[in-house]
Amino acid sequence: MKQSVRNPFVANSLILGIESSCDETAAALVRGGREILSSAVHSQAAIHAQWGGVVPEVAGRSHLQKIMPVIDQALLDAQVTLEDVDAIAVTTKPGLIGSLLIGVSAAKALAWVRGVPLLDIHHIEAHVYAATMEHEIGVYPCLALVVSGGHTALYRAESPLEMKVLATTRDDAAGEAFDKVAHILGLGYPGGPRVSKLAVDGDAQAFDFPRFRSKDGTPGFSFSGLKTAVLYQVRGQDARAPTPAPEDIPRRADVAASFEAAVVDVLIDETLRAAAREGLTTVLVAGGVACNSRLRREMALRADEVGVRALFPSPAYCTDNAVMIAGLGYEALAAGRTADLTLDAASR
Repeated sequence: MKQSVRNPFVANSLILGIESSCDETAAALVRGGREILSSAVHSQAAIHAQWGGVVPEVAGRSHLQKIMPVIDQALLDAQVTLEDVDAIAVTTKPGLIGSLLIGVSAAKALAWVRGVPLLDIHHIEAHVYAATMEHEIGVYPCLALVVSGGHTALYRAESPLEMKVLATTRDDAAGEAFDKVAHILGLGYPGGPRVSKLAVDGDAQAFDFPRFRSKDGTPGFSFSGLKTAVLYQVRGQDARAPTPAPEDIPRRADVAASFEAAVVDVLIDETLRAAAREGLTTVLVAGGVACNSRLRREMALRADEVGVRALFPSPAYCTDNAVMIAGLGYEALAAGRTADLTLDAASR
């Protein structure tokens, strides 16, 4: 049964967004779905770096400690109070279940205390919406590429709340491949920014690493073979051989640049092929890997060559954040898509 709420939808509704799906604790205030008043994010990257990746139990404990301070900071930065908030939007799926539950519990408690609508937000749909918030209205229908550490997929988006999956990765996500190659190259975690920084000094054509292309011609992604090719390049044909010390890896910057170029080529090729197949002329690119400067530059150039418009969020809104949750929350509120206090989280 829907809970009784105090605030009806209005065009300039102020939404508090809460995001805790993985290793960022985030809160934001957005008015009218587009006006960003604040964005507070506590990153756990330094905590997880010692393990070379996200440890779910550690992530959950950090969210528990930081969720209320981050919400307080977002309210302070926006110069508003909870009394000004018209609805509360929260990520419920997908993600680490322990982490999601922290955000959902906080959102439910605040919505109940304030008597305002509670909004159930899908993390991937929010990433797509983030790519529209800083651009003119009128991008739908469009093709959306969501590319991050946990997701690499193409969607046909008819509206902010209506999306259809067209293709996904068959193995690693692109961001996951960046992390694994960073480990091979001795660069540490998180891998994406470190590989890209090293790649600046390398030759992207030094090594002809493989690019995935499906045999039946349908859009799709695979990065496992590329990752293995990098491993063999660094260690030789014996993948069980010990990893050389970073300073002993020959042409390390060239390896990084060639790997990055291969990932970007696959992402662009599959995206533009899917756009042509669907008859769409606007492409939204979102997710953490959308921060990659090579992807942003080459996608824009190659899309323009075929008459397609490519839109990216600002880098701050590519990685996990609550601005996208609050923004999409506005659309959910406008559509009357509210939740009650039985709202739960789901890992998938």
